[in-house]
Amino acid sequence: MRYSLSLFVLGAAVATAATVPKAPAPAVDLSAIPTFKPISFEDAKAGKDLKQSSSAVENNSTTQSQGKVMSLMAAGDSVSTLATPECNANPNYRIEWRSYPAADRLAFVNAIKCLIGRPPSGKFPPATNRYEDFVRLHQLNMPNIHGNAKFLLWHRYYLWTFEQVLRAECGFTRPLPWWDETLDAGRFAQSDMFTDNRYFGHLPSAPNCIVSGAFAGLTCNIGPGTSNTPHCLTRTVDESLTSQCNSGYVNLCNSRTNYADMASCNEGGFHAFGHNGIGSLMSDVSASPSDPIFWMHHSFIDHAFRIWQNGDVGTRTTTINGVDRNGVALTMDTMIYMGDIRPNVRVRDILDTMGGVNIGGTSFCYRYNY
Repeated sequence: MRYSLSLFVLGAAVATAATVPKAPAPAVDLSAIPTFKPISFEDAKAGKDLKQSSSAVENNSTTQSQGKVMSLMAAGDSVSTLATPECNANPNYRIEWRSYPAADRLAFVNAIKCLIGRPPSGKFPPATNRYEDFVRLHQLNMPNIHGNAKFLLWHRYYLWTFEQVLRAECGFTRPLPWWDETLDAGRFAQSDMFTDNRYFGHLPSAPNCIVSGAFAGLTCNIGPGTSNTPHCLTRTVDESLTSQCNSGYVNLCNSRTNYADMASCNEGGFHAFGHNGIGSLMSDVSASPSDPIFWMHHSFIDHAFRIWQNGDVGTRTTTINGVDRNGVALTMDTMIYMGDIRPNVRVRDILDTMGGVNIGGTSFCYRYNY
């Protein structure tokens, strides 16, 4: 394991405690804000979510010429070729929350608080801190990154980019955690992520400002929706929705044999139910990353994606299909943009989490502990 599980003293940025803003902000009415559009298990089973466009398959995905590849790369990007043997020998691990040591849990939460306490880059106004740079990035990319086949690809790189910034700017040295939501389906509120006051704060059944946990009193300045008005962090749990984040739904989606069909099921299925089940800000399609639990939810989504890939690694890490929001077929050279927080990449660079592609001096190389 590349990142030691032993105790570390975080860098100075974390040592300053990076206090989460405590200025009071009101809860806002989210009733008019677009939320995620879930599909029922039965509808997914019947394939009612499928789009005809998903049949657009890129078959010759590994034979692009070097000249074409270089022409697709934006100026200033730093992405090199695969280094699979080195990655296989020494991958980074993502550790499920139940196996994640208490010291690592605190280090992860404190690193997020550190980002909240750091100044914004200035590239994503009106973000008021570095964490909100990520929220604004997500908001600005709507609807390009939802409701089409780019969804899983963009969010895979988004989560990895967030991890790298935690490491580079806030001294985070532990493995990244992930959350197996299938083990908490229908009872999210009972997870110690929410019940232990050291972590993410509680899951109330009414839309109240979160006053417990590490992010108590957090003021969110991006959103709701496409607006940007200061408001407090709120949640409204609905366990009838979180119950759909179960292994049966994951297995149904992962039984689909091509990427676009699987991604459609994932996004409209347990992904949407998880967001809406936690509720309030997490159900806001544009600004859901305002809630720090967003990253744990999307670790679950990426894990499901990787498990699907493991079913046919040779094909599912080297080919892609589906279309973007404009109906343009995805290829292995379709670009994924991250607002210059990290280099722009091609699909081929991030499709295989064990590919070991060097992105901005860091190997894109990780696996899940199960």
